[in-house]
Amino acid sequence: MYIRKISRKNKDGSTVTYVQLAHNKRDPEKGFAVARVIYNFGRIDELDIEQLKRLVKSISRFLSPEDALKTKTALDLGRRNLKFQSCRSFGGIYLLATLWQKLRLEHIIEKDIQQSKHQTPVSRAIFAMVANRCLSPSSKLAISQWVERDVHIPGLEEIDVQVLYRAMDYLLEHQEQLEKEIYWSVSDLLNLDVDLLFFDTTSTYFETETETELKKRGYSKDKRSDLPQVVIGLAVTRDGIPVKHWVFAGNTADMNTIARVKSDLVGWQLGRCIFVHDAGMTSEDNLQYLQRAGGHYIVGRKLKSGESGAEMALSRKGPYTHIKEHLSARELILGNGEKHKRFVLVRNSEEEKRQLLVRQQIIEMLEKQLEGINNRKVRSHNKAVCELKSHPVYGKYIRELRDGRLKIDQHKVALDSRYDGKFLVETSDDTLSLRDIVMGYKQLNDVEQAFRTLKTTLELRPNYHSKDERIRCHIFLCFLALMLARIVEHKTGRSWTSVRTEMNRLQLGKFQIEGKTILQLTELTPDQKEILRLLSFKAPSAIVDIQ
Repeated sequence: MYIRKISRKNKDGSTVTYVQLAHNKRDPEKGFAVARVIYNFGRIDELDIEQLKRLVKSISRFLSPEDALKTKTALDLGRRNLKFQSCRSFGGIYLLATLWQKLRLEHIIEKDIQQSKHQTPVSRAIFAMVANRCLSPSSKLAISQWVERDVHIPGLEEIDVQVLYRAMDYLLEHQEQLEKEIYWSVSDLLNLDVDLLFFDTTSTYFETETETELKKRGYSKDKRSDLPQVVIGLAVTRDGIPVKHWVFAGNTADMNTIARVKSDLVGWQLGRCIFVHDAGMTSEDNLQYLQRAGGHYIVGRKLKSGESGAEMALSRKGPYTHIKEHLSARELILGNGEKHKRFVLVRNSEEEKRQLLVRQQIIEMLEKQLEGINNRKVRSHNKAVCELKSHPVYGKYIRELRDGRLKIDQHKVALDSRYDGKFLVETSDDTLSLRDIVMGYKQLNDVEQAFRTLKTTLELRPNYHSKDERIRCHIFLCFLALMLARIVEHKTGRSWTSVRTEMNRLQLGKFQIEGKTILQLTELTPDQKEILRLLSFKAPSAIVDIQ
């Protein structure tokens, strides 16, 4: 397929030239290829050049980034003698750099650098490490090559790995102040609602046997208790935006993190701060500490714990208040005065149906197995009997009769059905509505989602550092990357992986034309334009620079 020109003479002797889109196809009768016209663009002196440009741009979507850039630049600049030099990813960097500027992060870091009289480009190095963690997680050594060859960061053509390490040392040295100022900047820009603070912990392990003051063996949420680890605490707002993180020794229990968390947040201007966390941190000492200085909490309680509050919440009769969709709740007040406790029993009707169906399937399966076992002449000490009685799921519904026969324990089935679709929450704040309590606890999932993003998308592991200080700083960089990613997700309603993939398709080409160097972008896709619109970011100019 090609574009051709044909000429035709008129009766008056003038010549008219036409432009056509043609395709050669072999004619079996003639035995050779014959040109067939697919589309006629009209006379060359009346040719719609813009129409041709649109056609070329449409075709260029299926070309490689290099060929597409070269074609687009030739169209825009009207030159054919182009020398293509390089192509780098730009869209992801542009998005992060714009957000970095809107949050005034460069100003916050540069202000402290001036006070400390640092001469190295620390702020740019920090941005490069955070952007790398967001876009293409790699080691600090690989970041140098990434900056030099793969992406275009304005004002940063190359960077030495030693500059990155010095920037990490600076970042850790000023962590407390920087984190506080960054939080205030984020709060101002996004108008964050921080009267509810969600807190939870996770762990990350290291492929080494060596323990340090920070790397210790402990309870591993990654199921790797055989390796040393560190414990990471994360506080996020009701919108899922991280506001602060903590790094604890690997053998630190969840309940031992509360005192440190609350004391660190003093002076952060959080207004009424209510800690929301799961049942793993509900020791009485922790709850009492949280209430000091007017603090409050929303915590999960274990329904099957046997505690008086859990039993009374289940046995107390009364209507449920509708909360949202399949959620409803009712509350119970135990005790009087300052030591009273406010419990909320939450019911999820959809989850209740699902658990009931699962139990019915278990009982049906058990009935079939028991029918075969009880029909045997020898029942006691039979291998099948022992396996069934010791099974973690089936065993609890089995009881043995005096004659050795097995039977389904209907009383146990009825007891377990009381817990279907229900969970218990306790709060110390009497001013919160039922909806605030229930939705506040349900939104603890935002913290868990943040941890999943941190460990998978941003690749918290593997951690290539051995020194405790560098480990702490690496996690700080991951926290900053997580903050940017979650802000983008909050604004766009899309996952960071989806946004990153789409924006990375925006490429920057470098061309040499008649002694001039031109930096030009591929054309923005509708999807890229929509992402920038949702973030209220101005689209980048097609011609980035002419030197």
